Amino acid sequence: MRDLFIGLFEKLVGVFVILICIGVLVGTVVAFLAPAPNGGPLAAVAILIGGSVYAILIGGMMYLFLGVYHNTKRTAEAIEELAKR
Repeated sequence: MRDLFIGLFEKLVGVFVILICIGVLVGTVVAFLAPAPNGGPLAAVAILIGGSVYAILIGGMMYLFLGVYHNTKRTAEAIEELAKR
């Protein structure tokens, strides 16, 4: 049951990262098309760079947490195997 939730969470993280990337791209286009005082090319580039850094950091942290779970699980299995010897 726990593996089911972890598997679903992995899929959810993937979808969440894709949605963040799509949101960054849409925000960039909207900022580029906005009138000059509130938007323009400079604002679009700033949103693209800032949003990309945000997506990389958030997605990386989520995948890091999943990696910690998998490494802990493998370590526990290895210790159990050593204990049987």
